[in-house]
Amino acid sequence: MNPVAKAPRSESALRVSFEFFPPKSPDMEQQLWQTVCELARYNPDFVSVTYGAGGTTKAPTFSTVERMIGEMRLPTASHLTCVDADKAETHQVIADLRKLGVRHIVALRGDPASGIGTAYQPHPQGYANAAELVAGLKEIGGFEISVSAYPEKHPESADVSADIAMLKRKADAGADRALTQFFFDNDVFERYLDQVRAAGITIPVIPGIMPIQNLTQLKRFASRCGSTVPAFLDARFEGLDDKPEDRAKVAADVAAEQIEDLMRRGIFDVHLYTMNRTPLVAGVLHRLGILPVEAAQAGAAA
Repeated sequence: MNPVAKAPRSESALRVSFEFFPPKSPDMEQQLWQTVCELARYNPDFVSVTYGAGGTTKAPTFSTVERMIGEMRLPTASHLTCVDADKAETHQVIADLRKLGVRHIVALRGDPASGIGTAYQPHPQGYANAAELVAGLKEIGGFEISVSAYPEKHPESADVSADIAMLKRKADAGADRALTQFFFDNDVFERYLDQVRAAGITIPVIPGIMPIQNLTQLKRFASRCGSTVPAFLDARFEGLDDKPEDRAKVAADVAAEQIEDLMRRGIFDVHLYTMNRTPLVAGVLHRLGILPVEAAQAGAAA
């Protein structure tokens, strides 16, 4: 795999980043790297790699991050959680990531190791939450720091105000940007962003966009993480269960339309949850007029 050259881009152009998760089997590993190779051609601002609660995917996360940085030359952020780890253990992970070349960390509290929906218990000698983890990273120094944000609030937050108060703690501790949980109603995001700014939070808040691979599975996942799936999506996908090509076209249209609307509202950065699959994400980008670097360069030279 060869690294892809960067193409120049205007400040008004859409900037995209991609999230990947570490593979759990040889087949999944093959799929991941095929996806990374193909999506790298779209000149992402950065890519991120998830990290399981309590470091449950530590080894595959490290392996994935190392290859993305060393072989693919991609600007790569590693997720980092503080679940079930004391500060010494967390600092060792941070040191190990630095050795791999990581200079961007997505700092998260993380879901309880016992599963989403169960009570979170911070490690008595660890970082209690993401705000404390951000402060720890700033004290160590040398990292760009992203954090999470929740337009429809985190499932464990009492209300949106409490959720925004936590985001402010993370921003005040030194976070550089926030990446949001996925959502489908841009009015919800805009209201949330207004509340965030009113709270004195000035860091960029980048919308997380989830192209819909499977609507039924998405609804189950959304119910666990506090995201709403609007009724209009049922209408868009109605009758397409046995028509995979038509379903994929509608899914790409839905995500592209959401991003186009965000751009009309002045948002020019989005974080795409790839689910380690290329076709749908590429379909979304093509509908937005974003071409692979080599195609864009050829078009410019024509």
